[in-house]
Amino acid sequence: MKHHWWLLKLWRFRVTGLLLILGVTSLTILLSTYFLKHLGESKDLNEKSKQKAQNSRQKQTVAQVAKYPDFFEILRSRRHNPPPVVFLKTHKTGSSTKHGATFAFPSYSYQFSYPHKFEADFVDELPEGSSQFDILCSHMRLNMEELKKVMPPNTIYITILRDPVQTFESVFSYYTFSIPAFSLAKEAAETMENRSALSVFLGTPESFWDPKSPKNGLGKNPMSFDFGLDLQHGNMAWSANLTALVETFHLIMIAEHFDESLVLLRALLKLELEELAYVHFNTRSAHSITSLDETTKARIRAWNHLDMKLYDFSLKLFQKKVEEYGAERLKRDVDLLRASLSRIRQKCVASKNVSPEELEESVRPWQPDSATILGYSVQGNVTKEEQGFCMRLVLPELQYHFNTVRDQSIQTVCF
Repeated sequence: MKHHWWLLKLWRFRVTGLLLILGVTSLTILLSTYFLKHLGESKDLNEKSKQKAQNSRQKQTVAQVAKYPDFFEILRSRRHNPPPVVFLKTHKTGSSTKHGATFAFPSYSYQFSYPHKFEADFVDELPEGSSQFDILCSHMRLNMEELKKVMPPNTIYITILRDPVQTFESVFSYYTFSIPAFSLAKEAAETMENRSALSVFLGTPESFWDPKSPKNGLGKNPMSFDFGLDLQHGNMAWSANLTALVETFHLIMIAEHFDESLVLLRALLKLELEELAYVHFNTRSAHSITSLDETTKARIRAWNHLDMKLYDFSLKLFQKKVEEYGAERLKRDVDLLRASLSRIRQKCVASKNVSPEELEESVRPWQPDSATILGYSVQGNVTKEEQGFCMRLVLPELQYHFNTVRDQSIQTVCF
């Protein structure tokens, strides 16, 4: 019983990873970053010319990154401070660290009384010596009016969304024993042959899902739920709320275009390239991932139809920002980002996708009953300063949160 109580307290711990930047508490996104590979030689002369030009551009990209001074020097010598930031963490999101920033932390736990909508009273008091909060990013259910009571008027609001099909599969896998509707489907599946809990749930979801239970909030349209949108009063009310809410965000990142999103975020916050460093967090082991056929995908889309509208609407806004930024310029900057990421990861990460039993407790991700979450180990041949940077890069969410709270408390005492 005690175990399940603790599991419910942690039920909002996200399933995947990304490192956005600024000074947020974790990194959670499941995207793969890699250098663009060139195709083999073509007999067509025009294709050869295109490939030659692309090779030349890629060499130039690597050369540009190689010219950079040590990235720890860049972070240490940075003078520009970004504006205050609110990062709404939907499923599969997270972030890094920023020197000199004051975090708005929950009064208790590591989330703002989720699944209740955010209230200003949920925030711990401003540390002594600080005039304002600079970053608010702990898990919450969005309430924009209350947020604006806490954050300065010039705050930048950002968030990230993911394909609702992949989001729901991850949510179901990760929270099978935490969300009552999913637990009931799991129990029903155990009485059937060759039926997964997910397929049983999607067969008749209404028979398992009680909309009056707040613990079922993520069981249907989880991203819309996190956005604080009205899910009970029809499409007209929901659409009106969506339009008003989305206009408040300066950038809605898209997980399927994560590196491109980071480049747009860099421009918005005037960040250095090295401040975009990230690794993929909360990656599940292969046996924890359910393969989806087209029928299952269609049922997920139907059950999460409001999330589909939210995602499609936000994707169009994202594509518009890409056009404004310039496609060629974006491609060039993404190449630069990936080259920089490769350099930093080679410096910091000794092994990726490490099973939890092989990791030290300080870097071991929290493990739900229904999935195995993999982690990272840090290189041993780094300086003391580099080790601090690299450890922050690979810290799971809970450890990152508690370390950041501790560091801010120490700074307050020493002020």
